Amino acid sequence: MKILGISGTIIGSKTAVLVDSVLKIIKTKHPEIDTELLDLRNYEVEFCDGRKPELYNNDTKIVMKAVSEADLYLIGFPIFNGSFPAPLKNIFDLLPPSVFRHKVMGFAANGGTYQHYLVIENQLRPIAGYYRCYVAPSYVYVNHSHFNDKNEIVDEDILNRIKELANELVMMQKGLVKRNI
Repeated sequence: MKILGISGTIIGSKTAVLVDSVLKIIKTKHPEIDTELLDLRNYEVEFCDGRKPELYNNDTKIVMKAVSEADLYLIGFPIFNGSFPAPLKNIFDLLPPSVFRHKVMGFAANGGTYQHYLVIENQLRPIAGYYRCYVAPSYVYVNHSHFNDKNEIVDEDILNRIKELANELVMMQKGLVKRNI
């Protein structure tokens, strides 16, 4: 079983810190699960333009392969101007819906206000529904006040939500695997 944590932005580091914190909880509690952080800052992903997958650059192919091979996902993203960033949308556009179908998906986001969490509810959950994903009931939303000056998440409530999301993702995926046997 492999969970892919996607840090769906090409700027800033808080999203990657957030996604990695969930993956670390999973790896600690469930060492049998492969965890991978796909940080889009590390790749030059070309924008989807309808060409065949083999015609994209190597970084784009690497990202597409990593997403396609995962069993479940933690989608992390910052919220800019009331929406999620284009690099994350591009990942969804590059791949056929069948890649995500009947897989577990969870969300972790960061933004500048307390109200931006609604982007998860109003934009990402409908996308997951379109893909027919199983969506974790919990999600984590953080803002700058939840981090210390070393860019570490220090808010106890947030740390508990991170643990809860990690547990839900694993529980849901294991339940699906068990049910499909």
